[in-house]
Amino acid sequence: PPRATLRTPIYHPGVDPEGQVCQPLTTNEHWAPATRAVQVLQDLLLLLDSPDPQRVLRPDLARELQEHPEEFRHRAEEHTRLHAKPRPDPPGP
Repeated sequence: PPRATLRTPIYHPGVDPEGQVCQPLTTNEHWAPATRAVQVLQDLLLLLDSPDPQRVLRPDLARELQEHPEEFRHRAEEHTRLHAKPRPDPPGP
């Protein structure tokens, strides 16, 4: 199965500090050769956009998200400001 590793640090309960992603779809137990790449990518995007309390690599962040969602979002935004790279400008005409 493929593995997703995020190179930019992310403040997310489903992603560990090394960038490994909690993605059961790509574990040996759940992987099927018929799984399409688009399914893996959609699953990854869903996890990143909507953290799942059942898919956790950082229980402390999952607890913070559940108990103090505004504080979690604030910390995630600060973390993004510190670590994210600017988006490249779209190609011109």
